[in-house]
Amino acid sequence: MSGGIRIIAGCLRGRVIKTPKGEFAVRPMLSRIKKSLFDILAPCLPGAVMLDLFAGVGNVGIEALSRGAKHVTFIELDTRFKKIIDENLKALGIGNRASVQQADVMFALKWLKGPFDIIFMGPPYKDAKKNPLMLTTPALEGIAAGGMLAAGGLIVSQRATKEPVVAPQELILARAKVYDDTTIDFYRKK
Repeated sequence: MSGGIRIIAGCLRGRVIKTPKGEFAVRPMLSRIKKSLFDILAPCLPGAVMLDLFAGVGNVGIEALSRGAKHVTFIELDTRFKKIIDENLKALGIGNRASVQQADVMFALKWLKGPFDIIFMGPPYKDAKKNPLMLTTPALEGIAAGGMLAAGGLIVSQRATKEPVVAPQELILARAKVYDDTTIDFYRKK
């Protein structure tokens, strides 16, 4: 493991989320975006049940736990990153408030049971050959089809600004924040 990502607020403020050595195969959320996101989410977090899709090393879900989320379910396909999430949860003493599943998000959306108060998804923008993946629309469709969002809940989607998105008719775009090549979209049920 190399350095890490610092938790910016809450009961674990200042603690470090360990990250893999070498080339960073996950795209970590920039600190300024993370701060802005959690400033927006702050009123929703205490006691929230959260789903962190395409979890990477668990940066967003762990920050949510630090800020009062009741429970976070992490979904990550890569074995190495699933192991890092497990290690981070144990090292931070919050494993009892989380579950980690190694699964392809598109398949997991068929069997996951909600409802979740907050669903965060930060799918990879590109594959190993730098081809755009365009995973946001199918993930939103899977969430809507599975009825996973609690009444009054919020879906937070981090995506490449250039990625076109068509939200399912059950969802409404409540807010969007653009940070250069990254956009954070906030969806609610209609």
